[in-house]
Amino acid sequence: MPQFDFLIIGSGIAGLSYAAKLARHFENTQEHVSIAVITKVQADETNTKYAQGGIAVVWDKSDSFEKHIHDTMDAGDGINKPDIVEIVVKEAPERIQELIDYGTRFDKEPEGNYDLAKEGGHSDHRILHFKDITGAEIERALLEEVKRHKNIEVFTHYYAVELITQHHLGETVYRYREDIKCFGAYVLNRRSGQVEKFLAKTTMLATGGIGNIYQSTTNPTIATGDGIAMAYRSKGICDNMEFIQFHPTSFYLPGKKPSFLISEAVRGFGGILKRADGSTFMELYDDRLSLAPRDIVARAIDSEMKKNGVDHVYLDVRHCDYEKFLEHFPNITQYCLDAGIDLRTEMIPVVPAQHYMCGGIRVTEWGKTNINFLYAVGECACTGLHGANRLASNSLLEAVVFGHRAYQSTLESFDKAIVPDNIPEWDDSGTTHPEENVLVTEMTRELNSIMSNYVGIVRTDRRMKRAYDRLELLHQEHEELYRQSKVSVAICELRNMISVSYLIIKMAMARRENIGLHFNADHVKS
Repeated sequence: MPQFDFLIIGSGIAGLSYAAKLARHFENTQEHVSIAVITKVQADETNTKYAQGGIAVVWDKSDSFEKHIHDTMDAGDGINKPDIVEIVVKEAPERIQELIDYGTRFDKEPEGNYDLAKEGGHSDHRILHFKDITGAEIERALLEEVKRHKNIEVFTHYYAVELITQHHLGETVYRYREDIKCFGAYVLNRRSGQVEKFLAKTTMLATGGIGNIYQSTTNPTIATGDGIAMAYRSKGICDNMEFIQFHPTSFYLPGKKPSFLISEAVRGFGGILKRADGSTFMELYDDRLSLAPRDIVARAIDSEMKKNGVDHVYLDVRHCDYEKFLEHFPNITQYCLDAGIDLRTEMIPVVPAQHYMCGGIRVTEWGKTNINFLYAVGECACTGLHGANRLASNSLLEAVVFGHRAYQSTLESFDKAIVPDNIPEWDDSGTTHPEENVLVTEMTRELNSIMSNYVGIVRTDRRMKRAYDRLELLHQEHEELYRQSKVSVAICELRNMISVSYLIIKMAMARRENIGLHFNADHVKS
């Protein structure tokens, strides 16, 4: 029965930056603490790893905090929390410098200055990047930093099943009870097949996104909303779940999951959205053309596809300097070549794909949830930064800023935590291993169909009611299977995806105005 001072569920930029700061602090004070990081596959398989474009920060003197704040609020349709936007933007330079100090590399110009890119929705060049694999570079540097600290233990192939609260001691726990406490998590050891107790004074959820509830997503297969669902079942409060960001430009390849992302930075570099005949269309939708915010571009592409009866549109970079493009986007160039597309002579077929969750577990400006000793950071959390739509390259920034703030808050509170000594072992008596996994596979396909067809880029009241009714039947069917079965990753992931889908549908049905990423065709003002 492992017991730790700190348990971190997830090994992306949010979880690792938080762990590294804790480790450094206690090493400097020479106080021994134990820090556990668990991840359900290998440590580097995270949403962070797949982030291509970069990380936004006011770095050049020609830029300003005020402009970055304005751009973030504008993209979020003004329902962002202004104080949170200001915190993130103004604390960004110091947090980015820490990433650099950890060994993160960002591309530089020949004279030695950082090569700052510009992306959709930004009024200035402020995107630090490393080729087109910025997230993977940050992940590499953070993993190397974590390995330097002996007080951090990384558990790979461990899957968090359920948070531990007073509920597991027989108490009644309701959603707005103010004294709910988290004592760690029940965790499935994927190698042994056994569920173990990971007890902890403080628990951090850094579990990433929810993309795999949809048929098409740029998220890795691990993105199944685990942290959000576990927090919700533990009576955590969630916000803004209706705001699902679809990246306008994933590479069109039917059946491919995850979809390969054609970074927004490609449009910042000069890429232009076009129809098959080479004509442009973004002028019909927004004055910013191909550099409009993602929600506008995604809906424009969706509209063009439906009007013209086509499965995709195109992104044209034939006019761009090929050598410079290759230097900036080597992986995108190679992916296109492997698919038989020479960017010098052919356009890239693109289609929107689910990309990011702007809502999540409600947290304070210090990353605290409404559950005591439980923090949430990164894509699984709702800080209020993004409002109704995330500005490009603000997500990695949010994760590292709130990783730091959660670290600061944790230092003030973790000594107050007392883990009871009578927490029971996981009880799976009366359950069996399911004889067939086909049920889980088919239910997952049905869930993907429900969410993609009825709760996607454009919604209607009728579609969402149909989604809600079908999801209720799916939930009942799955709960029966869950109660009868030994814990498995596939069964638990599906359970979590159903929970997250329920939250998305309920909040989308409750939203009576079109704002940001939520667009209901029945509520268009005439």
